[in-house]
Amino acid sequence: MIVDVHTHTPTHAGPVPPSEEQWNRLGRPDGAVRVTCSWQEYDDEFTKAGVDISFVFNIAGWKPGVDPKSFNDSTARFVAAAPKKRIGFMGVHPHDPTVLDEMERCVSELGFKGIKLGPNYQNFDPLGPEAERVFAEAERRRLPIVFHQGTSPVGEAPLRYAHPLVMDEVAIRHPELRIVMAHMGHPWQADTIAVIRKHPNVYADVSALWYRPWSYWNGMRLATEWSVLDKLLLGSDWPIIKPGETIAGLRRVNDAVAGTGLPPVPEQAIEDIIHRDALQILGVERP
Repeated sequence: MIVDVHTHTPTHAGPVPPSEEQWNRLGRPDGAVRVTCSWQEYDDEFTKAGVDISFVFNIAGWKPGVDPKSFNDSTARFVAAAPKKRIGFMGVHPHDPTVLDEMERCVSELGFKGIKLGPNYQNFDPLGPEAERVFAEAERRRLPIVFHQGTSPVGEAPLRYAHPLVMDEVAIRHPELRIVMAHMGHPWQADTIAVIRKHPNVYADVSALWYRPWSYWNGMRLATEWSVLDKLLLGSDWPIIKPGETIAGLRRVNDAVAGTGLPPVPEQAIEDIIHRDALQILGVERP
């Protein structure tokens, strides 16, 4: 079984009109990527890559007058179109005064199984009291949280809110909360490795890494030497990255050091990451 723990809800149910196309020109060093995508494009790529189940989510914004339900209803519609293949994760904002009500709705009405948060993008302090009530509720409900971790090209997104060492503090406060640190906290993979090694319920995903091959190999070798390869989960970060690219990139991680005599990442461990049962690890019921 292949589980992708990091995918974003497609922007369009049908084909994307040319006038509505949007491009990300900063996220990848190998070129711009169209971030507007359709349900069919998502399904085609995930079927081609052999992905059996994917976690799907939006990142919620918040300001007065914005309906927090809007970020989750689109995900719910997309998940409902293929409920055996997709699992909804809610997007909530800790500053939203109705956040606990929205969490309840997402669980009881929409059937969501987890949460996606990006403290830097959402501009909230992950160690502040607003975040604390969300984490406590997630821990009580046994909802895993996927956190954006590491750098970002977005100028107004505070890096201090997404540094991997912050997750150490969160995990100390909430030892039963299952956490996925996205992107191995790039470029601070060493700090991410220290955190996932320390906390039994904290993991990292390998999304958005393969196209920086030297950094990728270094992070994966550190994970090898610190014996945490079993704490790594498959994630793509669709639509920035296709799942097939992620899987192929994992299998090519040692290309960066081919012929150098430097130690490789064990090939079996790479296959184990691709086929790891993230549902069991994170306590998510299979659809």
